[in-house]
Amino acid sequence: MKKILVVLCLVLCANAFAQENPNADLEKKAREWVSSLNLNDTDKEQRLTVVITAHLSAVRDFHNAHPYTETPEGINPISGSRLNKTERQFIVSSTIPADVHTNLMAGLREDLTEEQVDQILDKYTIGKVAFTMKAYKEIIPNMTADEEAYIMQELKLAREEAIDYKNMELISTVFKYHKTKIELFLYQNDRNWKKIYKEYVDGLKKKKGK
Repeated sequence: MKKILVVLCLVLCANAFAQENPNADLEKKAREWVSSLNLNDTDKEQRLTVVITAHLSAVRDFHNAHPYTETPEGINPISGSRLNKTERQFIVSSTIPADVHTNLMAGLREDLTEEQVDQILDKYTIGKVAFTMKAYKEIIPNMTADEEAYIMQELKLAREEAIDYKNMELISTVFKYHKTKIELFLYQNDRNWKKIYKEYVDGLKKKKGK
């Protein structure tokens, strides 16, 4: 009986704390991200934790308050297919007020170098810039300096845009859009992306066959 009462008390206390601080998990995440920078400056760390928590909270709240059903069913003008749930959610989520983004970036840049800002943005997007760039280099082994610069530029733009979306499905949608721009750029510079990618996949299959 005592054990049951203790467990019940813990559950009730946890629920009460969650109600008092609905951003507790987000604050914990923000604190961990800031801690990874090893700033050794308590004031900076506190300011950054507040800024990141506020942003994560605003993104979550906007997403939760604006379901995909707010975007009417319709046709994707690029593919010609009907909009799916992710695309409809992406459209409505993209209407998040601009100051949610600008407040975060201004707060980060107040206390961090650009390199450190990049590290925080990588936390939001689980390092998608680095591993996507690595994949491009594997697919295009003779990539030129201009191609690499353009691809990196687009991936970094994707990363910064993606931080204003709640989940990885939506974040991946942002990167997908920029990947399309990258492929168009390659075509315009006499690179047949489909052919290059097919050769890469065929090469992987041969290696596995061995």
